[in-house]
Amino acid sequence: MWCPILPFCLLVCLFHVASGIYFHLSDSKPLCFIQDVPDETLVQGNYSLMTLKGKPEPSNTLSMHVHITDPDEKPLHSRAYSSEGQFVFTSHKGGEYRICVSSDPASWLGSRRLRVHLDIWTADHAINYGEVASRDRLNDLQLRVRQLSDQVQSIAKDQNYQRVREEYFRQLSESTSKRVTYWSIAQLALLGLIGFWQMRHLRSFFQAKKLV
Repeated sequence: MWCPILPFCLLVCLFHVASGIYFHLSDSKPLCFIQDVPDETLVQGNYSLMTLKGKPEPSNTLSMHVHITDPDEKPLHSRAYSSEGQFVFTSHKGGEYRICVSSDPASWLGSRRLRVHLDIWTADHAINYGEVASRDRLNDLQLRVRQLSDQVQSIAKDQNYQRVREEYFRQLSESTSKRVTYWSIAQLALLGLIGFWQMRHLRSFFQAKKLV
């Protein structure tokens, strides 16, 4: 089973594009990102690899391994990719999806590091509307209507997901508050019992010493 090492995680904002991100990979240590999305949401990552030797140089011999786990930490996607391309998956449930990337050991060149440029797109941002227009033979107006419809659906799905999360955190907060209240009452009861026992013990002690 592939167990990623997590040097650090970057939290990518919900339903927004993580454009302009680049980072360095060394050895086979993965870097991980967390994408929080609702169910049935398209997620697409576009990437390119470059070697670092004095200055970045593109190389067709490089490859990158992408490992994705779902909110239950079950493997969802795992494979090696070439030096430039994209990976795509659709969420099957709402929650945090962990996207880990690492250099493929089979393509590792000495001790040189890799520079990775990565863009992550979600929901309607991940749809290639040029392909949609060509496939469905849509004119400009029809394509614009399709885009607006997808955006409305994305916003509605986002709002529903946020309501579910708010309800979850509200219930969690109420549960925590109840536990704190019960624990405080238990502490007060315990202190009362200890105080009562100490008073009985002192009374017995004073009576034994004939002080009362």
